[in-house]
Amino acid sequence: MALVGLNGYIVEVEADIGQTLPAFVILGLPDASLNEAKERIRSAAQNSGIPLSRRKITANLIPASLPKRGSGFDLAITMAVLRAANDIRSTERTVFIAELGLDGRLRPVRGILPAVMAAVQAGYADIVVAHANAAEAELVPGARVRGYRTLARLACDFGADPQELALDFEPDDEDSSDAAASGAGVAPDMCDVSGQGDARRALEVAAAGAHHLLLSGPPGVRSKVSMRKRGSGPTTSPRSPVKSRGGQNRPSVPPLECRRLKVC
Repeated sequence: MALVGLNGYIVEVEADIGQTLPAFVILGLPDASLNEAKERIRSAAQNSGIPLSRRKITANLIPASLPKRGSGFDLAITMAVLRAANDIRSTERTVFIAELGLDGRLRPVRGILPAVMAAVQAGYADIVVAHANAAEAELVPGARVRGYRTLARLACDFGADPQELALDFEPDDEDSSDAAASGAGVAPDMCDVSGQGDARRALEVAAAGAHHLLLSGPPGVRSKVSMRKRGSGPTTSPRSPVKSRGGQNRPSVPPLECRRLKVC
């Protein structure tokens, strides 16, 4: 899944294993973090007991004209390569969204809600994510979500030889919980800010009208005030929790400058 703002687009991953010198090529406008997936995938597969072929591997992300960003494509590329080598059975219409650790664990990624929503709307109901993202992905109606902690367990469920897999490795979720829980917890409140009447007033107006706000001043003051915007907004309707959390969970985008307020 490729995200552009809150809009998700289905990305098909195909892989080919050639007869030339060893190499790993990713096509389809990958960014820097996605290009680095080659080393993550090789190490994760090796440490999971299913090493990749030593021949030339070419992974193509379709549509090629759509820019691909982030590490969420790691798992989809890995499964496509393993399928090309006949190490696993066909994945059919399953969507894979997760980052790979070098030890073979599946790490959570941001933007999981809009990605799963777009997949279900496009007719892809079977979703595989990291275990830390599973509860959030299950919020989407119609999604059949499976969460895994390791690549070895996932490959085993898709037909890989269990005797070769590192099935005894079961990492804890504590190391990867920060990314999954970045939008959870108690929102900071404006009562924590002393003084700064102009800044508080501007923040309340911006939150009430969903306006952009640019603060200028000492770093500590700006951060403390701006973090309270989430807790200053109107109460969200209980009928739209998925849409609301999808907005909080989206990849970061630069804000638009609407008003400049100097904070002393």
